[in-house]
Amino acid sequence: MKRYLRPTYLLVAFAWMAMLFSPEMSYSQIQIGDDLSGIDYSRPTDYEIGGLTIEGTQYVDQTVLAVISGLRVGETIKVPGDDIATAIRNIWEQGMFEDVEINATNIMGDKVFLQIKVKERPRVSRFSFEGVKKSEADDIRSKINLSRGDVATDHLYTKTRRIIEDYYYEKGYANAEIDIEQKADTARQNYVDMLIKVNKGPKVKIGAINIVGNENLSETQILAAMKETKQRGRFNPLDPLGPLVVNTVADVVTLKPLKAITGVEKYFFENYRPRILKSSKFLEKNYKDDKAKIIAKYNSKGYRDAIIVKDSVYRIDDRNIGIDLVIDEGQRYYYRNIAWTGNTKYSSETLNDILGIKPGDVYNKELLNTNLTYSENTLDISSLYMDDGYLFFHVNPVEVQVENDSIDLEIRLFEGDQARINHVNLSGNTKTNDYVVIREMYSTPGQLFSRSDVMRTIRELATLGFFNQETINPVTKPNYNDGTVDIDYQVEEAAADQVSFSAGWGANMLILNLGLTFNNFSFRNVFNKQAWKPVPAGDGQKLSLNLSTYGRNSLTYAISFTEPWLGGRKPNSLTVSFIQQYYTNWKDRDSKDFGWISREGFTVGLGKRLKWPDDYFTLYHGVNLMRYNLHNYTALNFGSGSGNFNVISYSIVLGRNSTSQPIYPRNGSEMQLSLELTPPYSLFAPNKNYVSLSEDNRYRWVEEHKWNFKAAWYNELYEKLVLMSRVRFGYLGYYNKDIGLSPFHRYYLGGDGLANFNFDSREIIGMRGYENSALTPGAGTGRAIGGNIFTKYTVELRYPLTLTPQATIFVLGFAEAGNCWNGFKTFNPFNVKRSAGLGVRIYLPMFGLLGLDWGYGFDEIYGKKDAGGSHFHFSIGNSID
Repeated sequence: MKRYLRPTYLLVAFAWMAMLFSPEMSYSQIQIGDDLSGIDYSRPTDYEIGGLTIEGTQYVDQTVLAVISGLRVGETIKVPGDDIATAIRNIWEQGMFEDVEINATNIMGDKVFLQIKVKERPRVSRFSFEGVKKSEADDIRSKINLSRGDVATDHLYTKTRRIIEDYYYEKGYANAEIDIEQKADTARQNYVDMLIKVNKGPKVKIGAINIVGNENLSETQILAAMKETKQRGRFNPLDPLGPLVVNTVADVVTLKPLKAITGVEKYFFENYRPRILKSSKFLEKNYKDDKAKIIAKYNSKGYRDAIIVKDSVYRIDDRNIGIDLVIDEGQRYYYRNIAWTGNTKYSSETLNDILGIKPGDVYNKELLNTNLTYSENTLDISSLYMDDGYLFFHVNPVEVQVENDSIDLEIRLFEGDQARINHVNLSGNTKTNDYVVIREMYSTPGQLFSRSDVMRTIRELATLGFFNQETINPVTKPNYNDGTVDIDYQVEEAAADQVSFSAGWGANMLILNLGLTFNNFSFRNVFNKQAWKPVPAGDGQKLSLNLSTYGRNSLTYAISFTEPWLGGRKPNSLTVSFIQQYYTNWKDRDSKDFGWISREGFTVGLGKRLKWPDDYFTLYHGVNLMRYNLHNYTALNFGSGSGNFNVISYSIVLGRNSTSQPIYPRNGSEMQLSLELTPPYSLFAPNKNYVSLSEDNRYRWVEEHKWNFKAAWYNELYEKLVLMSRVRFGYLGYYNKDIGLSPFHRYYLGGDGLANFNFDSREIIGMRGYENSALTPGAGTGRAIGGNIFTKYTVELRYPLTLTPQATIFVLGFAEAGNCWNGFKTFNPFNVKRSAGLGVRIYLPMFGLLGLDWGYGFDEIYGKKDAGGSHFHFSIGNSID
C-alpha cells in the first residue's frame, strides 16, 4: 500500500498524529492544494463546509459514504482540527477501503471546499481450495460462509483462516497450515480470486496420559473415567507377557489376589487398549470436562477432597501430545449421621429407605445425587414427590459437620404445593396430526403433575416411529402464582415410510421384489387430491404393500392395513391383511411333471392395551383363514402332492413392552406369549378312522395348536453400551395322535431368518453361524421336514456409532445357542448348537433396519459338513432375531 507524505500541505497536526498512532490509518492522509498553503497551523480557524465531493468510489454509494464521514455541507469545522481525523476514522472503520484522503480543494472567505478520495478494497470474485478432499471442501464452504462480492479485508482473511484451522483441529489436525493467496480477476475490475491452500499435516493424537499421585484408584479406572480424552491405542502383547505370568503366580502364591487381578487388568489395558470406540484426538473442552469426571469418580469412591493439583499438555512429536496429571486423593470419608428437615408428607424412615444410604456407608456424592434427584432404575426422592404433583419440590443435601473421616448430612426438603397441569401443548409435528400425538400422551390437563407420566409420554412418542427419538423434549412452564404448570412437548418429524426394491435377471427370467410400508398413513384422505404428498399421511395408520416375482415361476402379493385407534377413543387396534402366492416346481409347463402350489390367506385382528397387571401389557385376538391348493407338487414331503387344504384358526397374543426406544433400546424388556389353535375337528367325529385315510384327506382340514414364547431384556452397562439377552421357545402340537403333526406351520431353524420360501406357512427362525435351515430335522439328509419344537438363546453386546434421524448405526458382538426337534422323544433342552460372532445394524428411515453379521458355528451338523463354521448373514428388519 502506498504512503503519501506531503507535510507542507497538512491541514492539521492533530489529524496527522492520530493517523501516526493508529496503525490501521497510518497510510491515510489529509492534504490541501498547492495554492492554499497560507493556513496558519498554530491558530485553528472555523470554516463552513461550502462543498463536499467524493472521488474513487466504484461500488459504494457516494451519498452513503458522505453520511458515514459525518461531514455535512453548511456545518462549521475547525481547520486544522479533529473533525477531519474523525471523518477519516468513520470511513476507515467500515473496512471497505485501503486508502482514505480528505483534501481541501479551495478556500473562499470563511468557506472550505473538501474532497473525500478513497480507494476501495477488492472484492471476492470466487474462491477455491487446494490440498483438501471434496467432502472437506463442501464442509468448509458451508462454515466460512464466503460469497461473491464480499470485501476482501484482512479481517475476512483472518476469520476464514481461523475457521478452517478450527475445523481441522476438531478432526485431530492440530498443526494445520492455512495460506490464502489472492489473484486479480482479469474479467472484473477490482475483483480477486482467492486460493485457499491447506496443509493438514499429520493427525495429532494423545500419545500418553501419565497419572501421578493415585494410590486408591488404578490408572485404568482414572483413564476410564475420562470419557472423551483417550490415549492412542496399543497392541503389544508379547513383550510383557513373561513378567506378567511370573508376577501373577507370585501374587497368588503369596495370597495377594487383589494385586494379581490389578496386574492382569493393567496388562490388558496397556497392551490391548481398544482403538475402536473412542478416538484419541485432543479437544480442550472435552479435556476440561474429563478432568471434572475424574474428580467425580473419586467422589463416588468416598474421596471427597480429591483434586487435580497440576496438569500439563505438551508436545511429544509431530504426531503426538502428552498429558500429565498430578492428583491429591485426600482421605476417604464415611456417612455418620443423616437427618431430614422440611418433610411433612413422608416420614424420615420412608425417605431413608428410598435414599438407600445408611450411616457407615462410604461417602458417594454421585449416588447421593442420583437417589435424591433422578434414577433410571429405582425410585428416587424427587420422583416420590414429583409423581404426586409436587412440581415445586426441591432437595438440598448439606454437609453440616465434617470430623476426621466422618460426615454428618442434613437433607433439607422444600415440598411446596401440588401442581396441576393447565395446558399441554405440542410443537414440531409438521406432518403428523395433533390428535395422533395427543392421544399417546399420559400428561393431561387437570390432573396432578407427574414426572413419570412425562417420561412415559416421551417413550410412547418415540415408539410411534414418526419422530426423532433422540430430540423429543418436554418443556415445563410452572406458574407459581396459581399452582399450575404448562407442558410443551417439542418433537422433530422423521421419515417414517419405508421402501424395499430389488431387481435382477437370472435363469432367463426377471426377478423382482418390491415392498412399500407407509407407517403414518391417512386412509380418510385417500380421495383428497391435496393430501397426496406423495401419499396421504398424518393419521398414524399403517399400510403395507408387497410384490415379488421370479419370472413365471413365482408370484406373491400382499396387503396389510392397521388402524391403531379403532373408533378414535381407545387404543384398540384393527388389522386386516390379505396374501396370495403362487409357486411352481420350475418344470416345463408342457411337461407331465409340472406342478404348482398356491395359497390365499385372510386375517382380521383386534388389539387392546391393558391396564392390568400394568399398562405396558397388550392383548391381541385374530381370526385367520388360509387355503392351500397343490397340483403335482411333492416338495412338501407329504401326500400325493395334489389337493386342497384349509386352515381356520384363532390366535391370541399377550405381550408386554417397556423398552425405552424401538430402534436402539437401552433399558426395559419385551415379552410375548402367543397361542394359535384350530378347531379340533377330529373330536367331532370320534369314530372316524384317521389312520386309514390318505394324507391328502387327513390334512384337508388342518387341526393343530401352536405355542410361541419370546422375551428380551436390555441393560445399559455403560453409557450407550447395552447388553441384550433374549430367549425363544416354540411348540407345535396336535389333538389326535392318529392324525399326527400338521405338515404346515413347522419350525425351520438356522441362517438369516429371511422368508425366501414360505408357501407352507413355515416359521423361519434365524441363527447365525449356520446355513439356512441347517438345524432343522431332516436337513442332514437333504429333505428338511421341519420341527415342532425349538429353543434359542441369544446374548448381544451393542454399541452405537451414530444415533441421528438420518441413520442409526450400531455394532454388536453375539453368542447364540439353539436347536430344533421333531417330537418330545428327541427333545433335549441342553442339546443345543452354539455360535458366536460380530455384526452391524443400520437403520435408515427409508429402508428400515438392515443387518450384516459374521457368525461361526462351533458344532457339526450330521450329514452337512459345511453347515457350521464361518458364515455371513444379511438380515432385514428383525429377521435374524
